[in-house]
Amino acid sequence: MKSNREVIELDEADLESKLDQIEAVMGVDMVQPFRLLLHWYACLLGLLREKKLSIRRLQRILFGAATERTSSVLSSVTESSAQAEDASAEHAADPPARPSETPSMADHQGSDSASDRPASRRRRPSHGRIPASDYTGCAKVVVTHASLRPGDACPHCGSGTVYRQLRWSPVVRLKGQTPVTGQVYQLERLRCGECGDLFTAELPEEAGAEKYDTSVAATIATLRYGEGMPWNRLQRLQQLAGIPLPASDQWEQVRDAAERGPRDAYRHLASLAAQGDLMHNDDTTMRVLELMEKTKRHQPLLEEDPERRGVFTTGIVSVAQGRPDIVLFFTGPHHAGENLRTLLQSRSQELPLPIQMCDALSRNMPDDLRVILANCLAHGRRNFVDVVNEFPAEVRYVLECLKKVYQTDAEAKQQHLSPEERLRLHQEQSKPVMDELHGWLKAQFDDRLVEPNGSLGGAIAYMLKHWEKLTLFLRVPGAPLDNNACERILKMAIRHRKNSLFYKTQRGAEVGDLYMSLIHTCYSSGASPVDYLTELQRNHERVRAAPGDWMPWNYRAQLMATESEPDRGRGPPCDGALSDARAP
Repeated sequence: MKSNREVIELDEADLESKLDQIEAVMGVDMVQPFRLLLHWYACLLGLLREKKLSIRRLQRILFGAATERTSSVLSSVTESSAQAEDASAEHAADPPARPSETPSMADHQGSDSASDRPASRRRRPSHGRIPASDYTGCAKVVVTHASLRPGDACPHCGSGTVYRQLRWSPVVRLKGQTPVTGQVYQLERLRCGECGDLFTAELPEEAGAEKYDTSVAATIATLRYGEGMPWNRLQRLQQLAGIPLPASDQWEQVRDAAERGPRDAYRHLASLAAQGDLMHNDDTTMRVLELMEKTKRHQPLLEEDPERRGVFTTGIVSVAQGRPDIVLFFTGPHHAGENLRTLLQSRSQELPLPIQMCDALSRNMPDDLRVILANCLAHGRRNFVDVVNEFPAEVRYVLECLKKVYQTDAEAKQQHLSPEERLRLHQEQSKPVMDELHGWLKAQFDDRLVEPNGSLGGAIAYMLKHWEKLTLFLRVPGAPLDNNACERILKMAIRHRKNSLFYKTQRGAEVGDLYMSLIHTCYSSGASPVDYLTELQRNHERVRAAPGDWMPWNYRAQLMATESEPDRGRGPPCDGALSDARAP
C-alpha cells in the first residue's frame, strides 16, 4: 500500500530573506553553508521538474563519478541483467546446498592466498618498493666502519686485505615535522654593575635578518594553493605543534612574497603559454564574496555584460613541443573562452592558429576567437554511458568503437610518435572505425530506430551535430581526442573550493590564480614547487631582469651556474653533499 507523502513547497525568496536576517546576527561564515545547500536544492528541483536528470546522473552528482572504463560500464550492465535473470528463475532453482557441500574459503581464494604464492614473489619483511636513491630530500650522512679501514687485514681469514666497495649500503630513517619549523635564539645579556650598560650577544649569521625565511611563504603557498589546505587547518596544525602561525600571517606572507619574483615569472609564463600549439580550456564555478556582494546589490560584474551573475575559475593548459605543459588559472566573471581570447592577444602574429580543445558549450567558444576548434570526444562518450542501463546493446557498440580509437592513441603515445606520424596512424586505424560509427549513428535516425527526443536520441544527436570537431584528430596533426588534461587540473580548483568554500576578495583570487598556475606548472614539469617558489624570492632581482631563465623547467640550470662561480658560491647543492672525504 502506498503511503501518502506530504509535498512540501518552499519559497526560495522567503528562505533567502530569512538567511539574510540570520547573517546580520551571526555573520557570513555561519550562513554560507546554508546558502549553498539552498542553491543545490533549487538546482536539483529544477532539473527534476524539467525531467532532465536521470537516476544515474543524479547518483554521479551526489556521490561523484565512478570509473567510466568500457569494461566497468559494460560489466555493470551484464551483472544487472544476470541478477534479473537469476531472480526470475529463482522458483525453478535447485534446492540450496547442504552445509557440507558449501565451498570452502580456500576454494575461493585459489592461488591468491599468501601460502600459495611462490617464494620468489614474497616480499621480505621491511623491504619497501621505493629505492633509497629516490629520497633526494633527505640529508646524507656518511657512516664508516667502526673498526676497519681500507687496506686493513681481514678479521676472518687474516691473510687478505679489505677494500671499499663502490656500492654503499643505504638505510633510510624518516622523521616527522610540521610544515613550518624554526629556532628560538636565546641571546645572552650582560649588564655592567657600575655604569648599568647592557651587552647582548650578537645573532649568529645563519639566523638571517628576517623572522620569516623565504621558504615559509613557499611552503604555505604550496599547501594552500597546490594541495587545497585551508588557512585555518594549517593554523591549527602549527598551533598544536608549538609554532603559532595565524591565518592572517599566512595570508600576508604569501601575498607579499608574490611581488618578490613569482609575479614576474607568472607574467612570462602566461606569455609563453600564448605561443602554444594546443590550448585546452574549461571552467568551473567559484565563489568570490566581494563579487557576490556586488550581485546582491544589483551592481554589474562586467560593464560589457551587465546581466552576468556567475563567477568562474578557468583552467587553461598550453601544450607545445620542446617544453612541458603550462597550466594557468583565471578567477572572475569571465568565461573560459573569454579568458583564452585575452591570453591569445599576446600571441605572435607569425605563428599559425592554435588548436583549441574544449567541450561544446558556447561560452568556451566566443565568435571572435581565432582558433582551430576541436571538441571533447569524452563528453560525447559520456552521454552514452549515462543511458547504458536502458540501451545496453547500442551503448556497447558505441563504446567498443571508441575503445579502438583510444587504443590507437595509446599506441601512438607508447611509441612516442610525432604529431604527423600519429595522424597517419589514426587515419589508418581509427578513420575506418569512426566512419562506420558515423554511418551507424545516422542510420538510427534515418531508419527510425531511435526516438530523437529520447535520452539515446539526444546522445546520438550530440555526436552528429559536433562530428567534425569531435574528429579533428583525423585531419589535423596534434589534435587531441578529449579535454581530459584540462579536466584534471580543474579538479584542483574544485578541491580548493570544497575545502575553503570561497575567496574573500578579487585580490585574493588573483593571488590564488598566480600561485596555482606556478605550482601546477611545476607539477607538470616535475619540479618541486617549494624549492621553485623559494628560489624565485631569493633571486627576485635576477628573475625580474630575465624571467625566461627562471621557468620551472630551467631555473635549476641558473642555480647550478651560480654555484659554479667561485665568488658567488651558494654552499652544497640542495640534495645534500657528502662531506666526508671517503664518501662515495
